Amino acid sequence: MALRLDGTDVSGFKFLLSLAVMYGLMSILVHSVMYTKFITPLGIDAPLDRFSEARAIEHVRVLAHEIDGRQEGRQGLREAAEYIKAQLERLKERAGSNFRIEIEENVVGGSFNMMFLGHGISFGYRNHTNILMRISSIDSQETDPSVLMNAHFDGPLGSPGAGDCASCVASLLEIARLTIDSGWVPPRPIIFLFNGAEEVFLLGAHGFMRTHKWRDSIGAFINVEASGTGGLDLVCQSGPGSWPSSVYAQSAIYPMAHSAAQDVFPVIPGDTDYRMFSEDYGSIPGLDIIFLLGGYYYHTNYDTVDRLVPGSMQARGDNLYSAVKAFAESAKLRNARQRESLGVSNGNDDGQAVFFDYLAWFMIFYSRRIAMVLHGIPVIIFLVMPFFSRFLYSGLWCCFATFYDFVKGMILHATGIMLAIIFPVLFSILRLLVSSYGMNWFANPFLAFMMFIPISLVGLLIPRTVFRGFPLSQNVSVLKVSKEALSDEARFWGAFGFYASLTLAYLLAGLSGGFLTFFTSASMLLAWISFCLSIKFCGRQLARSTVFYVIPLIPCLTYSVYFGGFLVQFLIEKMGMMGSLPPPYGNYVPDIVVAAIVGVVTSWCMGPLMPICGKWLARSSILQFLLHLSVIALALSSQFFPYSRDAPKRVVFQHTFLTADANRIVDSSYDFSVVDSNSLLFLFKYAPVVAKELNIGPEFSFETAKMSNQRTFLTLFPVNFLFSRSLQFPARSDEILKQYRQFPHLYTNKPQTMSSDGSRRVYLELSLGSLKEVWVAVLNITGPLSSWSFADTKLPVPETAEGGPPSYICRLTGSSREKWNFWLEGRNVEDIRVDVAVLDQNLVEEAKKLKSVFPGWADVTAYSSFLSTYVF
Repeated sequence: MALRLDGTDVSGFKFLLSLAVMYGLMSILVHSVMYTKFITPLGIDAPLDRFSEARAIEHVRVLAHEIDGRQEGRQGLREAAEYIKAQLERLKERAGSNFRIEIEENVVGGSFNMMFLGHGISFGYRNHTNILMRISSIDSQETDPSVLMNAHFDGPLGSPGAGDCASCVASLLEIARLTIDSGWVPPRPIIFLFNGAEEVFLLGAHGFMRTHKWRDSIGAFINVEASGTGGLDLVCQSGPGSWPSSVYAQSAIYPMAHSAAQDVFPVIPGDTDYRMFSEDYGSIPGLDIIFLLGGYYYHTNYDTVDRLVPGSMQARGDNLYSAVKAFAESAKLRNARQRESLGVSNGNDDGQAVFFDYLAWFMIFYSRRIAMVLHGIPVIIFLVMPFFSRFLYSGLWCCFATFYDFVKGMILHATGIMLAIIFPVLFSILRLLVSSYGMNWFANPFLAFMMFIPISLVGLLIPRTVFRGFPLSQNVSVLKVSKEALSDEARFWGAFGFYASLTLAYLLAGLSGGFLTFFTSASMLLAWISFCLSIKFCGRQLARSTVFYVIPLIPCLTYSVYFGGFLVQFLIEKMGMMGSLPPPYGNYVPDIVVAAIVGVVTSWCMGPLMPICGKWLARSSILQFLLHLSVIALALSSQFFPYSRDAPKRVVFQHTFLTADANRIVDSSYDFSVVDSNSLLFLFKYAPVVAKELNIGPEFSFETAKMSNQRTFLTLFPVNFLFSRSLQFPARSDEILKQYRQFPHLYTNKPQTMSSDGSRRVYLELSLGSLKEVWVAVLNITGPLSSWSFADTKLPVPETAEGGPPSYICRLTGSSREKWNFWLEGRNVEDIRVDVAVLDQNLVEEAKKLKSVFPGWADVTAYSSFLSTYVF
C-alpha cells in the first residue's frame, strides 16, 4: 500500500531530514572528541620540554610485550619493577644540581579486611614491590607537603595490560622525565608511586599507606588508571571536597571531567587505588583519572599496544603535567599534620562541587554552595511564570488555569519521555523472542542506535500525536491569544518544568549530576526567548520561528550527544563483562539495559525540541516511517554476529584439580564459564572445534550436562558471583603429576590449645607445594570461628550460602616459596572446615592445546586451580 503524503507531511519529512543532518554533524564532532582525533601526538623527537606520546609508548611496548607477563607470581612482574627502577635511575643521573632525587624499592606486606563488590574479604599479603621516586628541590624538607602520582605496573590475569596499566606507568615515567628535562623545579616534592599490586585488590597502595615514611607528607594525589585503551581520560572521582576538581578545572589543557561520574561510579563493579588514598586509609584530596573507552580489551589478551587510541596518552600527559604543577604550586597543599591541626579534612571547602567539560574544550566549575542556589532557580521560574505572565492582565483565576496547563504540559512531556524508554525495551524483548542470541549490537554499536532510536522517537511523539490539540484550561477569548500560541506556551513550560524538577531532585538527593538537566533548562529558556522575539518582530511564521527556537539549543544538544553518546558506547563495551544471569530472564538483561539507556539518551537529546518542533513530526506518516525503520533495523540486526576480534567474548577456562594431600589427585576437570548473557551453549554452537575437543554432540544441553558451582571458581572470589550456568568436563590428571612434585596442602604445625572459656585454637601451615606461578591462594573457612590471626584478629563480614553456616574468606598473595602460618580460633569443639583454592598460571600441554582451538572472537582467560578441603 502506497504511503500518501500531503504538503504538511512533506514538510515534516524535510524537517526530520534536517534534524538527521544536524545530529549527524554533531555525532561526527563528538566522535572526534571522544577518540581524541583533535589532538596531534608528539613524536619520539619532540622537544624535551614537552610530553611525547611516542616516547611514552616505547615504555608501553617494553612493559606489555618485551616483558612476558606482569602478573603476581610471574617473573615478568619482577622484570617490570627492574625496568621502571632503571629508567628512574637514568633520570636521576641527568638531573641538575638544584634537584633532589630519591629512589626507593619498597617491599610491603600486611593483612586487612575490606568490602569488595558487596562481599566481605580478608587479605593477607607479603613481598609485593613498590617503586618510588621523589623529586624535590635541594632546599626541600622531609615534612614539606607533597603531591603523589600513582600508577600500578602489575597486569591483570592473562592480559598483556598495555592499557591497564602499562599506559599509566609510561605516562608517569614520561612526566618524571619532563619534570627533570624542562628545568621546572617543583616548589613542593612530587612522589611517583609505581605500585606492583593493584590487580590483586589494591594491595600495593594499601602497603604504601600503612607503612611508608612519606605517606603523611602527601597533600594531594592523582591516581592514574585505565578501564580501556584510550579515548576520554575522565576524572571519575574527586575529593574529599572540591579543591582537587577545582585545581584540575583551572589547569587541565584538555579538560575531561564531569561530576556526574561520581554519582554512578559507586555502583560500577570495580575499584581503584583512589579508595586507599582518599577513603579507607586516608582523607587525602585527590583525583581518580581513568581511560574509559576501548573497554572491549580491558582485562583481555587483546589489550595490546596497537589498541591504544592515538592522541589519548598525549592528552593524558599534557593534562597530568599541568595538574601536578598546579597542585605543587597551590597554597592549599597541606600535609596530614597540617590538615589535622587546621581541621581540614574535607578538601578545604563545603563539599563536592559541580563541574563538567564541554567537548574537552573548556570546563565549567562551581561550588556546591552555588549549585544550591543556581539549580533551584529553574523551579522558581516555573512556579512564578504563570503569575508573572497573567496576574496583572487577567487576574488570579487565570494564573491558576495557566499553571494547571503548565502541569498538564509537564505530564505530557514526562509521558513522552517514559514511552521513549519503554518502546525500545519492548522492541528488544520482541527481538530476543525470535532470535537465537542476544547482544547483537556488542561488536557493532551502530546497531543499537539503528534499532532503538527510531522507536524511541515514536514513543516521544505519541503524546503529541494523541493530544494534537492541547487540552487548555485557559479561556482563549478572554486572553485574546490564539489557541496555538497558548498550546505552544503550555507545552514549552511543561517541558521546562520537567527538567527543572529533575534538577531540583538531583540537588536534594545530594548528587552532583544536576548540571545535565540544569544546562537543558537554561538553554530552553534562551530558546524560548529567541522564539518569542522572532514571533514579535517577524510574525508567527512556523519555519522561521522554529529555526529561531532550535539555534540557541544547539550547544546544549551537542553536549547531550557528547555525554549520551559516550555513555552508550561505554555501557555497550562493558556489557561483555557484567556477568551472566540465570534463565529465564538473564538473556534479556543486557539488551533491555542498552535499549533503556538509548531511550534515555534519545529523549534527552530530542526532548528539548519537542514543545515547538513536535508539531512538525507528530504525524501518522512520520510515525509509520519510524516504525518501519525500526522493524527493518531489527530484522537486519539478526544478520550480525555479536562478537569479533575487536569485541571478543570473554571465556573463563579453569583446569581444576581436586587434591587430597601434597601428592594425590582425586579428580580433574575442565570448568568453563562466560561473563555475558550468551551462554556456553552459544559458544559451543559457533565454535564447533571446541565442541569437538570436548566431545560435545548436537544433543548436548544444560539439563544433561555436569554443572560447576561458585565454589569451583573460589580462586576468583568475589568475581565468581558474576558466573552462572558454568559447565564441567572430565580431564586427565597424569600430566600435572609430571609437572609438579607437590601440590598445595594445609596441615597443623603444632598442637591445638584450649582456653578457659571453652574455645580452641588451631595452628595451621599452608604450603603452596612446587607450583611455579601462584597468583592467589584463597581460604574459605566455615564453622564457629571467633577469631583468627589475620587482619589484626578481626573477622570480615561473613558469607552465607543457601542458609548454611557463615564462612569467612581470606585471599593470600605473595611469594609461593614461603609457607603461610596462621591460627584459627573456634567458639566450641565443633569442626572448622577450611576449603583451600590456589590459582597457578601454568597450564599443562593438553589444556594449552584446548585453549588454542578457541576462535579469535573469544578471549580465553585460562589457568589451573588446585582445590582441597580440610576439617579440624
